[in-house]
Amino acid sequence: MSLGPIRDSREFRDALGCFPTGVAVITAPDGEGGYVGVTANSFNSVSLDPPLVLWSLAKSAYSRDAFHRAGWFAINILASDQMDLSQRFATTGADKFEGVTFSKALGGVALLAGCAARFQCRTFAIYEGGDHEIFVGEVLDYDYSGRSPLVFHRGAYAQAVRHDEEAGRAS
Repeated sequence: MSLGPIRDSREFRDALGCFPTGVAVITAPDGEGGYVGVTANSFNSVSLDPPLVLWSLAKSAYSRDAFHRAGWFAINILASDQMDLSQRFATTGADKFEGVTFSKALGGVALLAGCAARFQCRTFAIYEGGDHEIFVGEVLDYDYSGRSPLVFHRGAYAQAVRHDEEAGRAS
């Protein structure tokens, strides 16, 4: 049962913003010796067996065709001090990788340095999702640093901190 169209798209975005998300940069080889990368906060785990994750990309994204062709992608979960990388990969135009430290990994994906976690994925499926496409990846390798992640909440960057009750249990 549908309740009808969204009353106000800004109000809908504000309501969605009440759910804090991590911030990731998704990278893939562009097929021409370079790389594409986009900032996303739509990352989610799907399955542990097999290990599957998902993220979504706007159908209007300039890099959409490259992500389709690549067959591989990396999800670089940004650390709390990497706002500059989030902003860099969220813009269009200049070479997003210029001056960025990264290494080449499985499938030719770019793994950004200093991240909280990184997942190397082979594209498992791509689904329609309104004005976005949902990429599901099979995780073939990963690493994590233990660094605190960058968080996005209510339209602004934030930091993840342990809840007071949890902090007492951790000691």
